[in-house]
Amino acid sequence: MSQSVLVKRVINVFLVVQFCVAVFAQEAKTDPLLGASTNTSQTGQTGVGMGGFETTAAKSGKADGMGNPALGGERRPLYRLNRSDVVGLSFTLSPEFDQVITVQPDGFVSLKDAAPVLARGLTLEEFRLAVREAYSGYLHDPQVAVALKEFEHPYFVAGGEIGRPGKYELRTDTSIMEAVQIAGGFTHEAKHSQVILFRRANDDLVEARVFNLKQMLKERTLSEMPSLRPGDMVVVPQNYISKIERFLTKPSLSMYLSPTQF
Repeated sequence: MSQSVLVKRVINVFLVVQFCVAVFAQEAKTDPLLGASTNTSQTGQTGVGMGGFETTAAKSGKADGMGNPALGGERRPLYRLNRSDVVGLSFTLSPEFDQVITVQPDGFVSLKDAAPVLARGLTLEEFRLAVREAYSGYLHDPQVAVALKEFEHPYFVAGGEIGRPGKYELRTDTSIMEAVQIAGGFTHEAKHSQVILFRRANDDLVEARVFNLKQMLKERTLSEMPSLRPGDMVVVPQNYISKIERFLTKPSLSMYLSPTQF
């Protein structure tokens, strides 16, 4: 074989290889699967700054949500400020503005040398941003940290035909039956088959559900007993209740509780 023929064959092979590489590169750009693989971290970790896995990691660990708590809409709810909560503000570059403030009955807080800010219903991060905005006209790029000093501990209220009606701290996961026992248990006049659980749906609406604890105990279906949430109210009636609305306004709760119980 002559040298010129050998050179031509080598050139042809080189051109074919270049063509295949170009075709493969073009397919990789159009194929979403191949395109996604280029962002994979060599360490296999997930989180912020890890390429294509950032969104997945953020969603799986997301806290809080705006769903209705009565319908189970919040799986990892963040604490939201309420009346009488005490919050500490620390300014990194302006310590003269450091202060400890209390959420007033109207939901606002009075800030030093700044306009009042609505705090009730906000998470700590939302409140921090609101304070930062309030001081933006007084300080250049204010840097503030928020710390929750005092807050109302989770609680439930028990009333009706039980031994010790009142308000109790909700320290651990507590079922409706355990709540009755904490409050002194049933009286002789209690209607075990119609225990009512009131749960706040929003500021003006309360959800009411009736549970037959007598049947649950008899059938040993204790796993079906609901767990209480902060602010729930358990009422054990004396007389038969023929009908109860699913949702009630807060003033209508007075027909189920006597003020003398508390």
